[in-house]
Amino acid sequence: MDLRKLKKLIDLVEASGIAELEITEGEEKVRIAKSIAGAPMMMAHAPQQMMHAPAAAVAAPVVVAPAEDALPEGHVVRSPMVGTFYRAAAPGAKNFAEVGQSVSAGDTLCLIEAMKLLNEIETDVAGVIKAILVENGQPVEYGEPLFVIA
Repeated sequence: MDLRKLKKLIDLVEASGIAELEITEGEEKVRIAKSIAGAPMMMAHAPQQMMHAPAAAVAAPVVVAPAEDALPEGHVVRSPMVGTFYRAAAPGAKNFAEVGQSVSAGDTLCLIEAMKLLNEIETDVAGVIKAILVENGQPVEYGEPLFVIA
């Protein structure tokens, strides 16, 4: 399932009154659910042999995001999907972006691995990278701030 289709599904869930949407296409399965109290949406890939724990035993994950006013001033590049953040194309390879580096619109900043696919995340503005807000190999949520460009 491509990124554009996932974004459209996320927008559909946000705009509608539904709380959860699950789509299966062949071997791929995507579940999009609204979180309680306006927290970011979570997307999860559910395997076919998923074990279900009793509802009382499942704890809600705690997401700690940097406060918006704690971010350096500038354009914030956010994660367009849930996945794993990578600063370079391969272990030991040169990072796509460093703090203080000048970037042009369309330059690749990082990769996000989602459902075994590596997605290039590009900047939509030109400027200088002021901050990288995520560590290499760290899981990221939809809408989570990744970079600040000024």
